[in-house]
Amino acid sequence: RCQRWVENCRRADLEDKTPDQLNKHYRLCAKHFETSMICRSSPYRTVLRDNAVPTIFDLTSHLNNPHSRHRKRIKELSEDEIRTLKQQKIDEAFEREQATQELNENNEQNTVSEEGGEEQEEKVVPLTLEERENKDYLKSLFEILILMGKQNIPLDGHSVDELPEGIFTSDNFQALLEYRINAGDEVLRKRFEMTAVNLEYCSKTQQKQMLEICESCVREETLREVRDSHFFSIVTDEVVDIAGEEHLPVLVRFVDDSHNLREEFIGFLPYEADPEILAVKFHTTITEKWGLNMEYCRGQAYIVSSGFASKMKVVATRLLEKYPQAVYTLCSSCALNVWLAKSVPVVGVSIALGTIEEVCCLFNQSPQLLVELDNTISVLFQNNEEKGNELKEICRSQWTGRHDTFEVLVDLMQALVLCLDAVSSDSSVRWNNFIAGRAFVLSSALTDFDFIVTIVILKNVLSFTRAFGKNLQGQTSDVFFAASSLTAVLHSLNEVMENIEVYHEFWFEEATNLATKLDVQIKLPGKFRRAQQGNLDSEVTSENYYKEILSVPTVEHIIQELKDIFSEQHLKALKCLSLVPSVMGQLKFNTSEEHHADMYKNDLPNPDTLSAELHCWRIKWKHRGKDIELPATIYEALHLPDIKFFPNVYALLKVLCILPVMKVENEKYEIGRKRLKAYLRNTLTEQRSSNLALLNINFDIKHDLDLMVDTYIKLYP
Repeated sequence: RCQRWVENCRRADLEDKTPDQLNKHYRLCAKHFETSMICRSSPYRTVLRDNAVPTIFDLTSHLNNPHSRHRKRIKELSEDEIRTLKQQKIDEAFEREQATQELNENNEQNTVSEEGGEEQEEKVVPLTLEERENKDYLKSLFEILILMGKQNIPLDGHSVDELPEGIFTSDNFQALLEYRINAGDEVLRKRFEMTAVNLEYCSKTQQKQMLEICESCVREETLREVRDSHFFSIVTDEVVDIAGEEHLPVLVRFVDDSHNLREEFIGFLPYEADPEILAVKFHTTITEKWGLNMEYCRGQAYIVSSGFASKMKVVATRLLEKYPQAVYTLCSSCALNVWLAKSVPVVGVSIALGTIEEVCCLFNQSPQLLVELDNTISVLFQNNEEKGNELKEICRSQWTGRHDTFEVLVDLMQALVLCLDAVSSDSSVRWNNFIAGRAFVLSSALTDFDFIVTIVILKNVLSFTRAFGKNLQGQTSDVFFAASSLTAVLHSLNEVMENIEVYHEFWFEEATNLATKLDVQIKLPGKFRRAQQGNLDSEVTSENYYKEILSVPTVEHIIQELKDIFSEQHLKALKCLSLVPSVMGQLKFNTSEEHHADMYKNDLPNPDTLSAELHCWRIKWKHRGKDIELPATIYEALHLPDIKFFPNVYALLKVLCILPVMKVENEKYEIGRKRLKAYLRNTLTEQRSSNLALLNINFDIKHDLDLMVDTYIKLYP
């Protein structure tokens, strides 16, 4: 570009200058550029477009200007002179290139290996015909595997049980291979033209080896970006079943080169029942197998099903012991109340949550069932149509993930039970046996007094954290102010704990009223009654039983869980959100991030200038122009054109951004989790493959076939 500028200016005296010299010592006035070449992002800053070239010159004005005699004259070059100059430059460039090539060849010849004192010349040995054909063959196999992964085609075709004895049928991989041969792939045809038709072209072992390499190469593309951004957070989703084995899906959060917060799926980890073994394997996989440096990990969050929470908490604790800055947080994609309910270590709560999921799943599977439920709601809420319409709308969403799940469920209980009873007892052929059978089972589960007490108590206990949890999933300012309200939430819960007898009495009364409405008998659970059969002295009432077995442990656990997940470090990090200009504005620019940013001091490029830089940052926004709006999110702040002039603020915002509690502002960068859910929803359990899943979920990531082939040849020569 510098050369084009010099040519257009007709400055022959500058043609031998390097681009570096031109850039440092020479300037060109803006009037030489067309207005379309100039980008004015603000009234104070003028920027040239990347392809800007000066085109406006008056080469005759100096002749009429008497004052121009002292200025350097522009030498007018003829077309021949310009052509000669260009040819000289081309010749010089060619000579330089040849000299460099000769030097490299000499270096290659002189390079010797000094290991073990042996001298060995390194030469690039050309491939033999056989080696080239083998590479092309392997490339074809990898292309088929990648296609199968992207299109979610399982490796196996018909199972052996489906076929009569003596009948051979190829699996999906071999079928695609044969199809490719028939379509004219000469490399594959040569390889297999003499092979028997009932023979496997590529063994299961070889397929597995190649799939592992595909998975590793695709994952490495994402991990390379993570390493470039330095800081990241680890998030796991609920344990899933892959071909009969439990696996933990792992996602990574990081800010990419374009300042976008991304959450990408990077693989499955085999689940271990022993939490200590799981913690070791989790750490080993991330650091040794995937090559991430946990010293740069700034957050960890685990979304888990009921029953797994305590184990994942052990994993979090072990990682915190080694890496204190890997703050244990909630994940933005999970409502706080749902997360707290799943972590309660009471069997009755786990069973109730499972029942709720099954009810929601059954109604979502059948549009006719939803219509039936709508009709039931209309009848029950005919005196309150607004409430009825609101509940109908909620039923068409994934309501089991809401902050007010248990309030919704209590409101819907009567409608759900009446609807399920009507379906299970319908003698017509409207409903198939599966739906009628499930309706009967779920109706029985919902009308169990143990279930009713559990959901009513959860509704009341979690009402204290509902507004707090909702703010955590709100705007950046909501998250900032939520951090300050935690003390009040804990104070309320402690007050409940101190007066648990009084609170439980009200909760139990609400549960008995709901049970009476549903014509459910108020009684102790059957398993408890059976265990107490021989004990004649036992006079435990239902109210006392549920207080000791449910209310007390639930409140105690939620208080402790809130303290654990909102540790001092986590709260300090959330207080740093006052860096976001809109939060700063709400605080009247009277903020003190220096104190809270202490924990990230080692992550800053210039920690000594932090105080002065924060002062400048506050002044910049306090005295902004009237038409300039305050950025409301970290995403907006990171995309400011002058953010790089505040290197410490930029570094702090990047680290805060990746905390799992912060929501991903731009939905298109949260596709890892959505694609994971889609893969699990669309693939039968026995057909799932951890290798193919990664290829399917990351189908748009570029892949290097040559690298895959070379890796395979090195690993399996």
